[in-house]
Amino acid sequence: MPRKKSPTLTEAEYRLMQVLWDRGESSVADVVDAIGDPPLAYNTVLTTMRILEQKGYVRHKAAGRAFIYRAVVARDEAQRSVVQHVLSRFFDGSPRELVLNLLESEAVDDSELARLRELLDRAKDK
Repeated sequence: MPRKKSPTLTEAEYRLMQVLWDRGESSVADVVDAIGDPPLAYNTVLTTMRILEQKGYVRHKAAGRAFIYRAVVARDEAQRSVVQHVLSRFFDGSPRELVLNLLESEAVDDSELARLRELLDRAKDK
């Protein structure tokens, strides 16, 4: 049975998207060079770029024999999509439950608490 397609970015897809978000338009060879450790094979990057294009995260244009890929989904949009997926899958769509879970399971320093208070105050004023 084929594996179910991920509605959000897989770890491998995210690594490639990071390169495109940081560098901008890039060929497959550019992405292979920029990917870092662990390295990925050219064909792996090419296949993953095609999957990203099918998912609507990237587009390509021809430049001679190479394709130049560019991100069409911004980093913050992809992050929001992942959060929405986590909310719906694990927290019954409740941002409150997610935040409470994070606050209960993570150590939060004073600067983070101040930032959270600021965001909560802004949300309350809306």
